[in-house]
Parts: sequence; C-alpha cells; structure tokens
Amino acid sequence: MLALRLLNVVAPAYFLCISLVTFALQLFLFLPSMRQDPATARLFPPALLHGALFLFLSTNALGNYVLVIQNSPDDLEACQGPSARRALCPPPSTHFCRVCARVTLRHDHHCFFTGNCIGSRNMRNFVLFCLYTSLACLYSMVAGVAYISAALSTSFAHPLAFLTLLPTSISQFFSGAVLGSEMFVILMLYLWFAIGLACAGFCCHQLLLILRGQTRHQVRKGVAVSARPWRKNLQEVFGKRWLLGLLIPMFNVGGESSKQRDK
Repeated sequence: MLALRLLNVVAPAYFLCISLVTFALQLFLFLPSMRQDPATARLFPPALLHGALFLFLSTNALGNYVLVIQNSPDDLEACQGPSARRALCPPPSTHFCRVCARVTLRHDHHCFFTGNCIGSRNMRNFVLFCLYTSLACLYSMVAGVAYISAALSTSFAHPLAFLTLLPTSISQFFSGAVLGSEMFVILMLYLWFAIGLACAGFCCHQLLLILRGQTRHQVRKGVAVSARPWRKNLQEVFGKRWLLGLLIPMFNVGGESSKQRDK
C-alpha cells in the first residue's frame, strides 16, 4: 500500500515534468526554427499556426487533467445513512478505493497519473484528457522530427529511419557530431511516441467500454450488464453538449442517472 501511495505522488509529478519540458522545447526550439522565408509572403506564418494548434491541444489536455482531479467521483454521503439511501449504491455499482480511501460511484479504475479515481462524474474528462494528451504528444513528435531533420540534415523518407535514429544518434553524440540539445530532443521523440500511442490505445479501449455501458471494474469482476442502445450510453457519459466539451475543457454534463444505475 505504501508503494501505491508513493506511486500516486510520483506519477502526477512525472506527468507535469513531461508537460513542462514539452512546453519549453516548443517555445525555445521548435517555434524559433519555423521562421518564415522573407521571399514567400503568407497570410499566416507557420510558427503562428503551429503555436495555435499546440496551444489548443495542450490547453484541452491540461484543462481536462485538472477537471479529472477537481471533479472527484466520490460520494460518501450517498452510501451512508438510512437503508433506502444505501440501496442506491450497492456493490458492484460502488467500490471502495484503498489508495484514495473513499467510495467511488460507477468505479472504473484508479488513475495514478491524476492521483484520483475515475468514476461517473469525471469519466468524460478522463477520456478527453487521454485523447488530447495523445494528440499533443504525437504532434510534438512530428514537430520534433521536423526540427531534427533540419538540424542534422536527416531524411525520414525511409520507413526505418525513425527506428534507427536513436542508435545512430547515440554513436554520433559520443563522437561529438550531435549536440546535447539535439540528443535530448531525439530522446523526447521516442517518449512522445510511446505516450501518444499508450494514451490513444487507452482512449479507444475506454470508449469501447462506454459504448457497451460497462466499466473496467465490472469487466474485472465479471459483472453482466443489461443491453442498452450505444447512443444512450454515450449520452450518459458525454451529455448533450458533447461537441462543446470537445472544444473547451468543461465539467461533466452527463446525466445524473449514471450515479444511481446498478449494473
């Protein structure tokens, strides 16, 4: 238990460090390298478009990250008191998390990167957090590849060029042909790639469970769920204003019935 609680502190710190490093590289390396050629007049410079897109992705990722933490799924009062109130949240609709030391309604899992449980109230923000984190990491990787390609005069036209970039760059780094800042960017490319793919896979898996009307906790426990239309399951999590939630971070607008359903 001590190791889990320690991980509950280290994982969010790791995520915030990666975010700060990504912001610094975008601001001090990638954006200055996108200088517009004076001979070509464009309405929107590449640096402006790149900065606006990265700001949109990172704002949604960090905004939903904060909302996952603030919009806590616990509701201890609903599971205490008269038996009529306790009947609203019998197991397996609720789950007591030993790490958080609280009851979670419609418990899905405990996310160590947010240091919080994922349940009925913050599921939508968690899915959007995974989506925009994946997009921000993959977009940063593309920008980093463009930077390394210009700095080292390297072509990535060959499919295996990205896979052989790391071992080749390590040997060139020790021989002095690659600068320390360039080597650091190369290492970040693989980290962005790994985080982007992991978040994308996690987001797709979570969406599949939402379409089925299930939670990960129910799948682990082997709890059967009643068949419902997938549109109703989506609306219960994402709400009617789902399109607005895709553009700006906002609190969960799902139906209150998700807190009281017993699957």
